[in-house]
Amino acid sequence: MKLTINGAVKEAPDALSVTGLLEHRQVKMPDMVTVELNGVILERGDFGTTVLQDGDRVEFLYFMGGGRE
Repeated sequence: MKLTINGAVKEAPDALSVTGLLEHRQVKMPDMVTVELNGVILERGDFGTTVLQDGDRVEFLYFMGGGRE
C-alpha cells in the first residue's frame, strides 16, 4: 500500500499497524515519537490496534524540550 509519511509517498506492507509501521520504517526512539494519522494525534495505547489503510497520511512528531530560560 502507499502511505504519505512526513510528506513523502512511501510503500508499506498491507494490513500494517502503526506499531508495525514504526518497526518497518526503523524509527529511532519509537517511545519518544507521537504519531498523527490523517490529521488526528493517536493515543500511544492505540498504536498496536490502529491498522493503516492505503492512502493514509502519517506524521511522526518528536517534541523537544530545552532552550533558554
